[in-house]
Amino acid sequence: MRAWPAARRGREPDGAEREPAGRAGLPLRNPAAGRTTRRGQAPLPGRSTGRREGAATSWTLSARVRAADVRAAAERDALARGIRNRRIFLVLLGTILAVAAVNVLMGTVGLLRETRSRPLTVAERQAYVRQDIARRWHAWPAAVVFPEELEYIGLARTQQYARRVGIAPEVACGSGTDAPVAGVLAEAGCQTLLRATYVDQSATFAITVGVAVLRDEEARLQATAKLPVDDRVGVRPVAFPGTVTELFGAAQRQRNGWVGAGPYIVFSTAGYTDGRTREAVPPEEILHSELWPTAQSIAGRIARSLGEPPTVPRCTQGPVC
Repeated sequence: MRAWPAARRGREPDGAEREPAGRAGLPLRNPAAGRTTRRGQAPLPGRSTGRREGAATSWTLSARVRAADVRAAAERDALARGIRNRRIFLVLLGTILAVAAVNVLMGTVGLLRETRSRPLTVAERQAYVRQDIARRWHAWPAAVVFPEELEYIGLARTQQYARRVGIAPEVACGSGTDAPVAGVLAEAGCQTLLRATYVDQSATFAITVGVAVLRDEEARLQATAKLPVDDRVGVRPVAFPGTVTELFGAAQRQRNGWVGAGPYIVFSTAGYTDGRTREAVPPEEILHSELWPTAQSIAGRIARSLGEPPTVPRCTQGPVC
């Protein structure tokens, strides 16, 4: 029998099997990878091997795009809310500042109206006078309340001068007056008592002047209406050792009196510097002596000085309105 060539039997002459006829050396298509490979070769590493991998990649990219869009939309919303909140804040701040500015302006205008210079009213002028007189006892120096020299008119209408011997320390009203007078002053709310002692130009008479300080003029009027009508009681005398007044005490008082001015009651008591008591001097001598007129003149000068109306400013801030 005729032998077929080895090629037809599908084998090589050396006995190895050959590819089927018509397929040897031709490329085969890998259905999974979707690209052409030779039979028996694996797909290239790192590359997609099929349609499923491509679909997964497309889905991932779409998800990332959607997430980016969501984030961008959220950022736009947040930005829009921030802009709205900022506008609201600016509107509120502007309103608050406007209200504050109006309040400040109105307050400034009112302050200018109240503090601007204007003529004093009648009530304001009266209040100014009362207040100025009421504070003189502590606003003035003691040497102004009790001047070193005081002019008085003696017998035969001669001008003479009384000299201040000393100023006593400030005391309570009840400590410097006799009991009947002290009770009235306490009831009227007397604040303090100032005293000084004078002698006449001849140094024959000693006169103690006492200034009782009350709340106001009304309290002074109430007190003077209740003072006892007795020239033996009043302010207690003050003697200064080593001077011509050292013998002047309660027993040496010849007469007592008082005069009112503003919120003050100005008391006076007079006696002789030689120590004579009231009982030792005949009443007719006292009546014809210049002792009591001198004492009244000195006390009156101090009272007039304390109660003299001050110069009232024409306007609230001085003479120019």
